[in-house]
Amino acid sequence: MAQKPKTDPILTPELIKIIKIFGIASILLVLVLSFFNDKRANNSGEDGTFRMADSDRLYFLNVRSSYYDRENRADARMAIFRHGRRLISDSIPSLDLLIILNSRKDEAYLYLEPINFDWPIKIRASGQNQSEEFILENGNKFDHLAHIDVLKPRIEEGFSFYLFYNGDWIPIWDTPKEKEVLKTVQEDYFRLLNRTNE
Repeated sequence: MAQKPKTDPILTPELIKIIKIFGIASILLVLVLSFFNDKRANNSGEDGTFRMADSDRLYFLNVRSSYYDRENRADARMAIFRHGRRLISDSIPSLDLLIILNSRKDEAYLYLEPINFDWPIKIRASGQNQSEEFILENGNKFDHLAHIDVLKPRIEEGFSFYLFYNGDWIPIWDTPKEKEVLKTVQEDYFRLLNRTNE
Protein backbone atom coordinates (compact mmCIF):
# COMPACT_ATOMS: atom_id res chain seq x y z
CA MET A 1 0.00 0.00 0.00
CA ALA A 2 1.42 3.35 -1.03
CA GLN A 3 2.09 5.81 1.74
CA LYS A 4 0.80 9.43 1.39
CA PRO A 5 3.51 12.04 1.16
CA LYS A 6 3.95 13.91 4.42
CA THR A 7 3.06 17.60 4.15
CA ASP A 8 4.72 20.25 6.26
CA PRO A 9 2.41 21.84 8.83
CA ILE A 10 1.44 25.45 8.04
CA LEU A 11 1.53 26.68 11.63
CA THR A 12 4.97 25.72 12.76
CA PRO A 13 6.06 26.56 16.31
CA GLU A 14 8.35 29.30 14.93
CA LEU A 15 5.51 30.88 12.94
CA ILE A 16 3.23 30.83 15.99
CA LYS A 17 5.93 32.66 18.01
CA ILE A 18 6.24 35.36 15.31
CA ILE A 19 2.45 35.83 15.13
CA LYS A 20 2.27 36.14 18.91
CA ILE A 21 5.06 38.74 19.03
CA PHE A 22 3.66 40.92 16.22
CA GLY A 23 0.06 40.43 17.33
CA ILE A 24 0.73 41.50 20.90
CA ALA A 25 2.93 44.39 19.73
CA SER A 26 0.17 45.63 17.36
CA ILE A 27 -2.50 45.48 20.06
CA LEU A 28 -0.29 47.34 22.54
CA LEU A 29 0.55 50.00 19.96
CA VAL A 30 -3.15 50.61 19.21
CA LEU A 31 -3.99 50.85 22.92
CA VAL A 32 -1.13 53.26 23.64
CA LEU A 33 -2.03 55.52 20.70
CA SER A 34 -5.71 55.56 21.63
CA PHE A 35 -4.88 57.02 25.06
CA PHE A 36 -2.96 59.93 23.52
CA ASN A 37 -5.42 60.74 20.76
CA ASP A 38 -6.88 64.23 21.35
CA LYS A 39 -8.60 64.49 18.00
CA ARG A 40 -11.17 61.75 17.80
CA ALA A 41 -13.17 61.06 14.69
CA ASN A 42 -16.74 62.32 14.71
CA ASN A 43 -18.73 59.39 13.39
CA SER A 44 -22.07 60.68 14.62
CA GLY A 45 -22.79 62.54 11.38
CA GLU A 46 -23.60 65.70 13.39
CA ASP A 47 -21.87 69.04 12.95
CA GLY A 48 -20.44 70.21 16.27
CA THR A 49 -19.77 73.80 15.15
CA PHE A 50 -22.52 75.25 17.35
CA ARG A 51 -22.56 72.59 20.09
CA MET A 52 -22.26 73.87 23.66
CA ALA A 53 -21.27 71.78 26.64
CA ASP A 54 -23.57 71.63 29.66
CA SER A 55 -20.97 73.32 31.87
CA ASP A 56 -20.53 76.24 29.43
CA ARG A 57 -24.30 76.66 29.07
CA LEU A 58 -24.79 76.63 32.85
CA TYR A 59 -22.01 79.19 33.31
CA PHE A 60 -23.65 81.49 30.79
CA LEU A 61 -27.15 81.09 32.24
CA ASN A 62 -26.07 81.43 35.88
CA VAL A 63 -23.35 84.08 35.58
CA ARG A 64 -23.35 85.93 32.27
CA SER A 65 -27.06 86.05 31.37
CA SER A 66 -27.73 88.68 34.06
CA TYR A 67 -26.11 91.22 31.68
CA TYR A 68 -28.62 90.39 28.96
CA ASP A 69 -32.29 90.97 28.23
CA ARG A 70 -33.83 87.56 27.65
CA GLU A 71 -36.64 86.77 25.21
CA ASN A 72 -38.04 83.25 25.38
CA ARG A 73 -39.41 81.80 22.15
CA ALA A 74 -41.46 78.84 23.38
CA ASP A 75 -42.59 77.96 19.85
CA ALA A 76 -38.99 77.25 18.78
CA ARG A 77 -37.69 76.29 22.24
CA MET A 78 -35.07 78.99 21.93
CA ALA A 79 -33.98 81.86 24.14
CA ILE A 80 -32.69 85.11 22.65
CA PHE A 81 -30.20 87.19 24.64
CA ARG A 82 -29.64 90.87 23.81
CA HIS A 83 -27.04 92.73 25.83
CA GLY A 84 -28.66 95.10 28.31
CA ARG A 85 -26.26 97.98 27.55
CA ARG A 86 -26.78 97.94 23.78
CA LEU A 87 -27.93 101.05 21.91
CA ILE A 88 -31.75 101.19 21.98
CA SER A 89 -33.51 103.64 19.67
CA ASP A 90 -36.86 103.83 17.91
CA SER A 91 -35.46 105.69 14.91
CA ILE A 92 -31.66 105.39 14.60
CA PRO A 93 -30.55 102.46 12.46
CA SER A 94 -28.22 100.14 14.34
CA LEU A 95 -26.96 96.59 14.25
CA ASP A 96 -27.24 94.36 17.30
CA LEU A 97 -25.27 91.22 17.96
CA LEU A 98 -27.31 88.71 19.91
CA ILE A 99 -26.93 85.17 21.24
CA ILE A 100 -29.54 82.48 20.63
CA LEU A 101 -29.61 79.32 22.75
CA ASN A 102 -31.33 76.33 21.18
CA SER A 103 -32.10 74.05 24.15
CA ARG A 104 -33.56 71.36 21.90
CA LYS A 105 -30.23 70.80 20.12
CA ASP A 106 -27.83 72.09 22.81
CA GLU A 107 -26.55 74.67 20.35
CA ALA A 108 -25.77 78.38 20.51
CA TYR A 109 -25.89 80.84 17.61
CA LEU A 110 -24.73 84.41 16.99
CA TYR A 111 -27.12 86.59 15.03
CA LEU A 112 -26.79 90.05 13.53
CA GLU A 113 -30.09 91.85 14.05
CA PRO A 114 -30.78 94.99 12.00
CA ILE A 115 -32.63 97.62 14.04
CA ASN A 116 -34.79 100.22 12.25
CA PHE A 117 -33.74 98.94 8.80
CA ASP A 118 -33.73 95.64 6.91
CA TRP A 119 -31.48 93.21 5.04
CA PRO A 120 -29.19 93.23 3.10
CA ILE A 121 -26.64 95.04 5.26
CA LYS A 122 -23.88 97.08 3.67
CA ILE A 123 -21.03 97.81 6.10
CA ARG A 124 -17.82 99.76 5.70
CA ALA A 125 -14.89 99.02 8.01
CA SER A 126 -12.18 101.69 8.12
CA GLY A 127 -8.87 101.57 9.92
CA GLN A 128 -5.11 101.22 9.58
CA ASN A 129 -5.05 103.20 6.34
CA GLN A 130 -7.54 100.91 4.67
CA SER A 131 -11.26 100.77 4.05
CA GLU A 132 -13.30 97.69 3.18
CA GLU A 133 -16.96 97.23 2.33
CA PHE A 134 -19.04 94.13 3.00
CA ILE A 135 -22.54 93.22 1.88
CA LEU A 136 -24.12 90.82 4.37
CA GLU A 137 -27.18 88.84 3.42
CA ASN A 138 -29.63 87.29 5.85
CA GLY A 139 -29.20 83.55 6.03
CA ASN A 140 -28.86 80.55 8.28
CA LYS A 141 -26.70 80.03 11.37
CA PHE A 142 -23.60 79.30 9.24
CA ASP A 143 -24.03 82.54 7.28
CA HIS A 144 -24.32 84.65 10.43
CA LEU A 145 -21.26 83.01 11.97
CA ALA A 146 -19.35 83.65 8.73
CA HIS A 147 -20.36 87.35 8.90
CA ILE A 148 -19.02 87.57 12.46
CA ASP A 149 -15.81 85.74 11.52
CA VAL A 150 -15.23 88.38 8.81
CA LEU A 151 -15.93 91.33 11.13
CA LYS A 152 -14.28 89.96 14.30
CA PRO A 153 -10.62 90.75 13.46
CA ARG A 154 -11.57 94.27 12.40
CA ILE A 155 -13.52 94.79 15.63
CA GLU A 156 -10.52 93.62 17.65
CA GLU A 157 -8.18 95.93 15.71
CA GLY A 158 -10.38 98.94 16.54
CA PHE A 159 -11.73 99.66 13.05
CA SER A 160 -14.54 102.20 12.65
CA PHE A 161 -17.76 100.83 11.21
CA TYR A 162 -20.37 102.52 9.05
CA LEU A 163 -23.76 101.34 7.89
CA PHE A 164 -25.11 102.31 4.47
CA TYR A 165 -28.65 103.61 5.00
CA ASN A 166 -30.79 105.80 2.70
CA GLY A 167 -27.82 106.72 0.52
CA ASP A 168 -25.56 107.74 3.40
CA TRP A 169 -22.93 106.13 5.64
CA ILE A 170 -24.01 106.17 9.31
CA PRO A 171 -21.50 105.32 12.05
CA ILE A 172 -22.31 102.22 14.14
CA TRP A 173 -20.54 100.76 17.16
CA ASP A 174 -18.68 104.07 17.47
CA THR A 175 -18.91 104.80 21.20
CA PRO A 176 -16.69 103.04 23.75
CA LYS A 177 -19.82 101.58 25.35
CA GLU A 178 -21.05 100.08 22.06
CA LYS A 179 -17.60 98.63 21.29
CA GLU A 180 -17.39 97.09 24.74
CA VAL A 181 -20.87 95.55 24.37
CA LEU A 182 -19.90 94.11 20.98
CA LYS A 183 -16.70 92.53 22.34
CA THR A 184 -18.49 91.20 25.42
CA VAL A 185 -21.19 89.48 23.36
CA GLN A 186 -18.54 87.85 21.15
CA GLU A 187 -16.50 86.70 24.16
CA ASP A 188 -19.57 85.25 25.88
CA TYR A 189 -20.60 83.45 22.70
CA PHE A 190 -17.22 81.91 21.98
CA ARG A 191 -16.92 80.87 25.63
CA LEU A 192 -20.27 79.08 25.22
CA LEU A 193 -18.76 77.09 22.35
CA ASN A 194 -15.45 76.61 24.20
CA ARG A 195 -13.66 78.57 21.48
CA THR A 196 -12.03 81.12 23.78
CA ASN A 197 -8.65 80.85 22.06
CA GLU A 198 -9.98 82.39 18.84
